[in-house]
Amino acid sequence: MSASLRDGIDELTVRRRVIAAIAAAAAAAVPGVDRVGRGGPRALAWLAGTPVSARVIEDRVHVRLWLIARQGEPLAELSARARTTIGRAMEQQLGLRLGDVTVLVDGVGG
Repeated sequence: MSASLRDGIDELTVRRRVIAAIAAAAAAAVPGVDRVGRGGPRALAWLAGTPVSARVIEDRVHVRLWLIARQGEPLAELSARARTTIGRAMEQQLGLRLGDVTVLVDGVGG
């Protein structure tokens, strides 16, 4: 699945994995994020599936992302900063309209 963006006569097609990679990079850059991923032992993380999913519905991008917070970080504030940063990245880098960004804090790093 991909998103097609039209601007006049130009068209850009972006795969979901590109959208997910941009979302992961944006989240990883947020102060207080230890890493993008699922909680639990890292060796078993692959069983839980990908920590970032993206879908495009009616020309809007929807992102769901799991992250591990740094110790002592206020989680509500961290997830709000992550949502804002991810949303800004979608709009600025891809020109996609934002549907929603769901951030799931799945653990606290050491």
